[in-house]
Amino acid sequence: MAVMLHEPRVNHISAIDRSGIASPVINSKDYNHQEINPKKDNPQQPAGWRTFLSFVGPGFLVSLGYLDPGNFETDLQAGADHRYELLWVILIGLIFALVIQSLAVNLGVCTGKHLSEICKAEYPIFVKYCLWLLAEIAVIAADIPEVIGTAFALNILFKLPLWVGVLLTGFSTLLFLGIQRYGVRKLEGIAVLVLVMAGCFFGEMSYVKPPAADLLKGMFIPKLGGRGATGDTIALLGALVMPHNLFLHSALVLSRRIPNSVHGVNDACRYFLIESGFALFVAFLINVSIVAVSGTVCSGKNISSDSLDRCNDLSVHSASFLLRNVLGKSSSTLYAMALLASGQSSTITGTYAGQFIMQGFLELKMRKWLRNLITRCIAIMPSLIVSIIGGSSGAERLIIIASMILSFELPFALIPLLKFSSTTTKMGPHKNSMIIIVFSWVVGVGIIGINIHYLSTTFVNWLIRSTLPKVANVFIGMLVFPVMAIYVLFLLYLMFRKDVVTLEPRKLDRIADREDLADMPYSATEMSFVNSSVI
Repeated sequence: MAVMLHEPRVNHISAIDRSGIASPVINSKDYNHQEINPKKDNPQQPAGWRTFLSFVGPGFLVSLGYLDPGNFETDLQAGADHRYELLWVILIGLIFALVIQSLAVNLGVCTGKHLSEICKAEYPIFVKYCLWLLAEIAVIAADIPEVIGTAFALNILFKLPLWVGVLLTGFSTLLFLGIQRYGVRKLEGIAVLVLVMAGCFFGEMSYVKPPAADLLKGMFIPKLGGRGATGDTIALLGALVMPHNLFLHSALVLSRRIPNSVHGVNDACRYFLIESGFALFVAFLINVSIVAVSGTVCSGKNISSDSLDRCNDLSVHSASFLLRNVLGKSSSTLYAMALLASGQSSTITGTYAGQFIMQGFLELKMRKWLRNLITRCIAIMPSLIVSIIGGSSGAERLIIIASMILSFELPFALIPLLKFSSTTTKMGPHKNSMIIIVFSWVVGVGIIGINIHYLSTTFVNWLIRSTLPKVANVFIGMLVFPVMAIYVLFLLYLMFRKDVVTLEPRKLDRIADREDLADMPYSATEMSFVNSSVI
């Protein structure tokens, strides 16, 4: 391995050199080397549709996380309670999501490493393992509504018991992930399920025919009226940005070949931004259609008292019975098909994100099928236990708990991402401009503040309304409030800690394929880069 000189008290880890200047060949027994002719294999491709299409895929796969059953539930309840008044929240939330996801993309493209790998290199060992554990918990929490939503869909369509649906979901996810051996491009084809969801809910909208003027008014005129509007707003925002999506997106972009030049990196970032924008726009339309269907059905003039009761406490499961009663059986079937597509596709992306998190933080060297199996078994265990013991009602409560956990977890992925993408020590000449830095931090801190407010107010309200004895409430408060203080202190540590690791470029004329992406063939668009090590 080429030798690098140390600078005083600064750690350097290797990344890709985008300059294309030749230097000695790296020899490493852990990698299979492949000589690359810069003129032949790394041309400066002209901008065009063919070049753009070679970058399409990661954004659509990540967009499935914005269409999971957890989003379905918050959208359904927002529409039932407030009709179309909170559509502006979804619009702003997905604009925020585009900003955050673009930062994850830029980090991966410019450094040649995904977020979990940089966290491992940057933070002390205790902090590193804390972040890994929190990331794994986030994957499990994100998986709960996805698995349960799929199980509910199978129950609606085929009358299967809930626990059987959970097991089938886990098994089918492993089968889909088996496609990964034929290349991640094939796995990204699962994003076609977005079209299934779009078709189903657009079909539902043809039944209910929501007024277009009211939809546009709800999108562009912010309003918080009615009981519980603030809580529903926080729930909508909290359900949109998920921590595992940040790890996943920064890793998926590494499967593309990026030209070794500043211009090539900038082009790649722009193509990924366009693709992510289009994918999230489709996700926005689907979320809007869910709110529109729920809002139109629950505000109908001739709605029965039974249906009205369901609207007051709408969930991903009860929504099918509501639609059947109001619009007929075919409407319920369409909804179940969309829920099945949502749950199955998002469980795949969650498991896939878990692979990168485990590989990045721990550098575990194991067969991919074994890593898939471990990740899947850990993720579905809470859903399986609750579905057996608590049934449908227990599963619905578990979805609410999972959404609160995700709100709690988000800052531990978002703050490192904001810091890494804003510093020259990680991004070099591709560091964000001051405008982007300020805007992204305002957006990020705003999302974190909303989530902390949601968590704290939810707990305090529960404590006030609790029927437990006062002694028990005091004891619970003595346990929880110190934990909340530690939580805030940890966030402040992540925000104000000075980076000590610099990503130092290496100048190479041969580039080694990364071991963790070696089985992801991309024909003409395969990404290769150097193993990173702390020196």
